Amino acid sequence: MTDLLRLHYAPDNASLCVRLALEMLELPYEVRLLDRSKGEQSSPAYLSINPNGLIPTLETPDGALFETAAILLWLSEREGRLFPAPGTPERGDGLKWLFWLANALHAAERILFYPDRLVSPEHMGELDRAIHGQIRGYLHLLDNAAPAWLTEDSILGCYLAPMLRWPVIYGNNPGWLSLTDYPNLLAFARRFEATEAARRCAEAEGLGDKPYSEPEFPNPPEGSPI
Repeated sequence: MTDLLRLHYAPDNASLCVRLALEMLELPYEVRLLDRSKGEQSSPAYLSINPNGLIPTLETPDGALFETAAILLWLSEREGRLFPAPGTPERGDGLKWLFWLANALHAAERILFYPDRLVSPEHMGELDRAIHGQIRGYLHLLDNAAPAWLTEDSILGCYLAPMLRWPVIYGNNPGWLSLTDYPNLLAFARRFEATEAARRCAEAEGLGDKPYSEPEFPNPPEGSPI
């Protein structure tokens, strides 16, 4: 296993969350493109390090890591930054929101993007309506709670920011969601995209000038987001 951190990624996929954290932590790393248009995430070589065939995977001195939240937590604890340390009063609050992002919001967005994996074509409209309502509810919950972790310098922010852009531009009915309905989340998105780490990632993956507050379909220099 390499001593260098190696991120297996596709543009504007969940690997973006990890790339944001790597840039925010200013860690040396290299990237390996998974060309989704060719199904490279299902290749035997990739499945040997991530048997789920999902993106991302981060190769580390401790082995290959998968699951976005796990990678983010590993990075923050390795560097002692971007997340409350064990034993601090803020730790529990951070953990509950990290797992909520992974198990609630991210899980709902996966249903939005891949409805064909769950239902037949004649039921996709019904599923879309249901999942739209669920995601709106989750975003209203976040917007109204305005938790203290809603900052641009945490792994929680690295996880949330991409999930604010994806529903706007992907799925069967892009454009159904507007961040203007969530003023606290919109303000966070504007702060986050102004950071140097976010700017570097936006340039690397072709995300545009306002990737989180005014999302647009990416134009990556390599690979395909879908």
